[in-house]
Amino acid sequence: MTDWHKTACSLCYVNCGLQVRTEGRAIVKIRGDKEHPRSGGYLCQKAQQLTWYGKDGDRLTTPLRRRPDGTHEPVDWDTALGEIAAKLLEIRDADRVRERPSSFAYVGGGGQGNHSGGGYGQALLRWMGGTRYFGALSQEKTGDFWVNGKLFGGQTCHTAEDIEECDLLVVIGCNPWLAHGFTRARNVVNTIKNDPDRTMIVIDPRHTETAAAADVHLPLRPGTDAYLLGAILALIVARNGQDERFLAEHTAGSTEVLAALRAIPVDDWIAHAEVERADVERAVDLILAARAMSVRVELGIQQGRNSTLNSYLEKLLYLVTGHFGRPGTNALHSWFMPLWGESSGERSEISGYEYIAGYLPLNTLAEEVLAGHPNRIRALWVDSSNPANTAADTAAVERALMACELSVVVDVAYTETAALADYVLPAASQHEKWEWTFFTLDWPKNYFHLRPPLFDPLPGTLVEAEIYARLFEKLGALPDQAALDTLTEVARTDRPSLLAHAAAVPGFAAIAPVLLYRTLGPTLPGGAASAAVLWAGCHRTAKRMPGPVQRALGTSVSGPALGEELFDRVLAAPGGILFSEHEYDEVWDLMRVGRVRLAVPELLDWLRRLDPAADRPAVDFPLSLVNGQRRSHNANQILRAPAWRKTDPEGALRARPEDLAAAGAEAGDWVAVVSRTGRIVVRAEADDSLRAGQLALPHGFGMSIPDGHGGRVVHGPRINLITDAHDRDPIAGTPHHKDVPVRLEPVTEAERAAAEHDSTIVRSLIHT
Repeated sequence: MTDWHKTACSLCYVNCGLQVRTEGRAIVKIRGDKEHPRSGGYLCQKAQQLTWYGKDGDRLTTPLRRRPDGTHEPVDWDTALGEIAAKLLEIRDADRVRERPSSFAYVGGGGQGNHSGGGYGQALLRWMGGTRYFGALSQEKTGDFWVNGKLFGGQTCHTAEDIEECDLLVVIGCNPWLAHGFTRARNVVNTIKNDPDRTMIVIDPRHTETAAAADVHLPLRPGTDAYLLGAILALIVARNGQDERFLAEHTAGSTEVLAALRAIPVDDWIAHAEVERADVERAVDLILAARAMSVRVELGIQQGRNSTLNSYLEKLLYLVTGHFGRPGTNALHSWFMPLWGESSGERSEISGYEYIAGYLPLNTLAEEVLAGHPNRIRALWVDSSNPANTAADTAAVERALMACELSVVVDVAYTETAALADYVLPAASQHEKWEWTFFTLDWPKNYFHLRPPLFDPLPGTLVEAEIYARLFEKLGALPDQAALDTLTEVARTDRPSLLAHAAAVPGFAAIAPVLLYRTLGPTLPGGAASAAVLWAGCHRTAKRMPGPVQRALGTSVSGPALGEELFDRVLAAPGGILFSEHEYDEVWDLMRVGRVRLAVPELLDWLRRLDPAADRPAVDFPLSLVNGQRRSHNANQILRAPAWRKTDPEGALRARPEDLAAAGAEAGDWVAVVSRTGRIVVRAEADDSLRAGQLALPHGFGMSIPDGHGGRVVHGPRINLITDAHDRDPIAGTPHHKDVPVRLEPVTEAERAAAEHDSTIVRSLIHT
């Protein structure tokens, strides 16, 4: 049978609406959904690769248990969950007897468009009494969240861009032409390029496709973003370009901030960034002439040197100049349900890092396990994440996984992390269950998309909600069946009163997602039981911002009825809905404080301490590696089958020809990339768009895949073998992945032979 279905892309957090054509269990054709309220039919090169999702020889179809020799054996669900529950209870009881904090930790909780299991996994963390929570966000974004908390009063006060309405777009540390990251990115870049009344500035070491379309490109030396942004701000203030009215009406602490900016030695910092003063002045001209400037940033500065300071300075760029909360500027956005939490001020007693947005830095995961500390992690639960490949210092993460008393992985595939776990639980894929994304990051209109499954789950797999519900039953965490039946009847006959009834269940706060799944879930249409967790979220959203929700839905109902209507609309819209619509002056309602608290003492002190003389490349590792570059055919760890890579099948090292020649190599050769922590062998490719001394390796490689003959082979560079978990931001702990100090060396004959052998196998897999 062949049919078209509405769904969404899950390969970046824009989650564009799609229509897909299926044959049997396969996606065979993809097109943009012209009816999607957000993306309106836009389709990029990434979405076209979703035909490969789930088509993988490593798909799991039975629970696995590790044998004493380290290999895995299949077991049935009842056995796996029963043994896991017994071990969890043992660990929980031991923690209580010894009066120590919970030794249970959780990694993951969903990624990109795969979020339906996150709430259920976090329920397990709460039930175990744990606080140690790690994820991709704490590998990338928590410095930004920390700054938002200081400025706007809450770490869930997250900034957005109104790019389609701006007349000046400033792009810092990203390449929207290839990576996208905002709606209809290529269309917007082209529109700005061809509109004489609109301009664009790109700050990026590489001459990217976006930089090629810009009016000004500032190709700074890697790692010097804070210096260049500071110099730009200083020049703006020197020309009295600050918006005094905006600062007086909407901010506090501007006097201290402006004084710190005036003290910046502009010429020294521009020289340190190795860009031309005239080009910086031209960029400042464009900023001061802009009617509405929008600033777009990404991991280039959020995983670069001085990353938390970078996030502060990019926000000062639009706050000092008053480009905030107006059409075409930056602003805060609403949430359907916040994707992260708030900081309690608590710090890890092992690493010393602060919990930001509820997370600890993923870079500290191995330390939290391997430290000889009485309160170390003893049980590690990994859901929809692969830290053995994605966290810095792969070797340390592998040791940590093996050192745990219990390690469990919930995933669709036999990942590198799964290969080291005590138990592996096979989940249904994104297209085999009701799924959604919490990346509701738009302003002033915001959208949510609950998408029905395209296929039935593979035999032997379960949706995450069912996995956790069965586990909670084994743990004895749920009420008896009679009580569940009573709540189900309430959900069926008087849904608005369900929360009051459910809240009377002992321990409700911890088990709420699973309890809703078991009671409200069976009453939902189309088998959408796992979406029951969204019901409570709809009520919170409607209560938090009734006006914008009413405006979006075109309704006048209020109170609990508004939450019910929002939930019903979500369930009935396979192509997504508009759930909030703000007026521009309502941006201030999204703050947690009355004024933007512009002066952040820790960051102003950091700014004053910046010293070009103390910030030069190490002699032993003079090159700067972009560790995790976005290319046309890579997608984190989501797509594992090598045959989908139409270009760059080996994950080549890109470098300027002269940097390759200095290592005795040329394009097509194997070359060794060496850091303080390791050495990997990669295929070289020439790329003149990079700065001299800058190299790039892609993310989404380094995966161990079946070789077709009963063995396994590693596909492409396992880049985190050469990253250092301690080379990280001092506040957020995020890694400096976009500026890894390395050198290039010739390979040995043994290395060359091994690389050729593996490459030959991978090429054969691609062709077959």
